[in-house]
Amino acid sequence: MNFHTKPTTFVGHVQIKVENLKRSVSFYQDILGFNILEQTTSSVKLTTDGKTSILSLEQPDNVAPKQGRTTGLYHFAILLPKRADLANLVSHLSKQGIPVASSDHLVSEALYLNDLDGNGIEVYIDRSPSEWVWQEEEVTMTVDPLDFDKLLAVSSPESTWQGMPVGTVMGHIHLHVSELVKTEEFYVKGLGLDVVNRFGRQTLFLSSGKYHHHIGVNIWNGEGAPQPSQNSVGLQSFTLVLPDGDTRLEVIENIKRIGGSVIEDGHHSITSDPSGNRILLDI
Repeated sequence: MNFHTKPTTFVGHVQIKVENLKRSVSFYQDILGFNILEQTTSSVKLTTDGKTSILSLEQPDNVAPKQGRTTGLYHFAILLPKRADLANLVSHLSKQGIPVASSDHLVSEALYLNDLDGNGIEVYIDRSPSEWVWQEEEVTMTVDPLDFDKLLAVSSPESTWQGMPVGTVMGHIHLHVSELVKTEEFYVKGLGLDVVNRFGRQTLFLSSGKYHHHIGVNIWNGEGAPQPSQNSVGLQSFTLVLPDGDTRLEVIENIKRIGGSVIEDGHHSITSDPSGNRILLDI
């Protein structure tokens, strides 16, 4: 499956804000099994392969707790390589006393939990794309109970969670937004993604390359939900990896054409969706 490699457009990295960096690093290392790639006094880049970072933590100055009923992060989603990895994680989280929710989405099997600051996390595995059901341009997804007995059956009793395995990627990100009309225009006409599922009238799922979704957006915090403060716990930014430099230039022009803006900081091209969710355009 090549849904997280070029020429597909995909989410490569997520940067979140936390209240206490030291406390959060312990959670992401000891509970979820990330390793530290780089560290400063105010930020940490986490890795699963020792070479690249898919998740970063940042403690802002004068950090404030997570604000409810705002736009921003609903959850970021970690995609594991194998079903046995998810089974081993279930056993590990149970032993650690970590509360989780779960769901079978037909296209995937997923666990849901929060970090110590309330940042939402999904950890999941994909079913084979040959099992996904498409009706024209939309993929069928549901919210069914996860069959833990069948899942745990793929893990032998002596199997233990050894941390996030090599091959783990940032599977997708799901965002709270303030409305859906301009949001759809931004992600489709601006970023070039396709709508692959309309879940009711409050949620859109978008992707590149016929994936079930690289980005989800919802208005569950209410239409007109405000942006959180800059120093509050939550999403700092996410990185959208584009196929090449020509595509990035095209995306930048498309964003400007629909009334958006892109700034350059010397390292990245940076834009924001209509709800203020910050996006780094990378290649």
